Amino acid sequence: MSSLKEELKQLIVDVLDLEDVAPEDIVDDEPLFVEGLGLDSIDALELGLALKKRYNIKIEANAEDNKQHFASINSLAAFIEANK
Repeated sequence: MSSLKEELKQLIVDVLDLEDVAPEDIVDDEPLFVEGLGLDSIDALELGLALKKRYNIKIEANAEDNKQHFASINSLAAFIEANK
């Protein structure tokens, strides 16, 4: 799963064009939104589309548990593993 986490970090940096962040700067259990990495709702949409395309997973737009799935690299990796 650690290679998946590294892949996710690189994907986040590339897709969201984070110029001041390197993949190794992203901490696995640090929040991705607001505090932590500081992503916003537009970033969530872009990231969600990239994840659907790359991993062929289904993400429901209004699902209550999306916030949990996108909370950190750890939770995102677990979600992808569970839905492959």
